Amino acid sequence: MTLCALHPPSRHGLNSPLDRTIWPLSTTIDERGRLCVGGVPATDVAAEFGTPTHVVDEEDFRSRIRQYRAALPDVELAYAGMALLSTAVAGWAASEGAGVAVCTGGELVTALAGGMSASRIILHGNAKTAGELHDAARAGVGRVVIDSPSEIALLAARLRRRQRVLVRVIPDVGAESAEFGFALAGGQAVGAVKRVLDQPCLDLVGLHCQLGSQLAEPGLYGEAIRQLIAAMAEVRERHQIVLTELNLGGGHPGESKPELRRLATIIDGGLRAACAEYSYPRPGVVIEPGRAIAARAGVTLYRVIAVKRRPDGGSLVAVDGTIADSAAPGGAKYTVALANRHRHSRTAPIVVVGRHGDELACDVELPDDIRPGDLLAMACTGAYHHSMGRSCNLEGRPPLVAVAGGQCQELVRRETVADLLGRDRGWPGHTVTSAAS
Repeated sequence: MTLCALHPPSRHGLNSPLDRTIWPLSTTIDERGRLCVGGVPATDVAAEFGTPTHVVDEEDFRSRIRQYRAALPDVELAYAGMALLSTAVAGWAASEGAGVAVCTGGELVTALAGGMSASRIILHGNAKTAGELHDAARAGVGRVVIDSPSEIALLAARLRRRQRVLVRVIPDVGAESAEFGFALAGGQAVGAVKRVLDQPCLDLVGLHCQLGSQLAEPGLYGEAIRQLIAAMAEVRERHQIVLTELNLGGGHPGESKPELRRLATIIDGGLRAACAEYSYPRPGVVIEPGRAIAARAGVTLYRVIAVKRRPDGGSLVAVDGTIADSAAPGGAKYTVALANRHRHSRTAPIVVVGRHGDELACDVELPDDIRPGDLLAMACTGAYHHSMGRSCNLEGRPPLVAVAGGQCQELVRRETVADLLGRDRGWPGHTVTSAAS
């Protein structure tokens, strides 16, 4: 299920009130019928940067971090950079008082280049390479999450100073895949903790868990907290060490203030009960939202290239993007809207396809007079679309453009044919670089 599967497209187009649970908070429709985000008409963005283009509403992104911090003032926030990251985005998170969780060497370098303090960075990954561990340790990241037995030795071998680490564990709540981390049941987590403590250069400060990527029931956090506090109490009994940090990962619902208030209540209640039950001092809590912060801040713009009418009254609309621009599988229920003009009063079911016939959205209601040259906007594309986009058929990836206060700024430029050819060793004009660079 995708984000917008939870909020199906309006069947009445954008002449009806905008659904604030789907579109960026600053989205409006001007007197000419143009969709505007951050005070900038979508047509202006498309004219300056072309299409397809990923657009992110800076104020929407920032406001969601503020909502988390207001709802959970005693919880440390680390934005999950895998959702959307550039140097500017890392800077936004840092200026709003959030750290960042990274899962690749590229994300680490980007976060540091964006001004994020290394001490506020958490390194993740279920298959970290020796190079990534070395770079993280050399940079002095705040915490490394240990996900597998081999990482303990790999990390320890590359340290010249003590490194704070968390052990990722799997509580028995039926929510998380068992291949990531160490199961609490069966003694896996106990064994991992002992191996970490046997390494004098590793400073075990707490436990980490990840209950799911789109967890529908936040109540599961209460039981997970009870099990993790029990595990911490066992570590104290066995090794005479008090762990002080409990990282609850991301994936929790956080798209609205009521959801955040409920999450805060569950976390606080779970900690109170578990710490009382095991006579354990209350640990500091860290959460790592990504999708919940970035997704609704993003919109992707496409230009209509061709329209084919169907006998059933619907249409097949081909745009200038591809499935490679999107993190979603074909047929995802994304909201797609006409962005460049007032729509005709009648709508029809439309299938939106990319340049190579790949389905981008199915059965969305769009004006029945849609035509080549029109501009379409797809909502809820802030998370994973830019970060997981890829080149397809030697076409470059779209740019990432931020909008705020009536201004737009290109954060990441469009990938060009020259960029692609620059990697082709058979092209006489390629730039010679080392394999490690």
